[in-house]
Amino acid sequence: MSHLQNLLLDTLLGTKHVDSAALIKLQERSLCVASPGFSVMPGDVRTLVNGFAKNPLQTRREGLYFKEKDYKCIRADDYSLYAKNEKTGVVVVKTHLYLLVATYTEGMYPSVCVEATEKLGKFVPRSPMPLSLW
Repeated sequence: MSHLQNLLLDTLLGTKHVDSAALIKLQERSLCVASPGFSVMPGDVRTLVNGFAKNPLQTRREGLYFKEKDYKCIRADDYSLYAKNEKTGVVVVKTHLYLLVATYTEGMYPSVCVEATEKLGKFVPRSPMPLSLW
């Protein structure tokens, strides 16, 4: 298991209010690492990247189609997207280099998922840095 995957597991899934998590490289628009069993398809990566590329108002109006579900957008700005579908949701935090994605399910507290994801987003390097220094 990579250092990045351990970081996701310990800081996000360790809260017990994040069901799955992933880190997406913005420039390459590709999945860097994900929690076990969480597959983020290229179409989902495009959806999330485009959610930030659009006007936030447009993203809030249209919502997100992620992992074959329609999500109602709760928050959309230059740094964060929060969306929900019934009792599940997705939180996406943008750094200079990455998108940090976390999901929650029924019985989990969305606020804890948001707080943990936002805090990790502040920790994730904002400029290129060898992973061995993390």
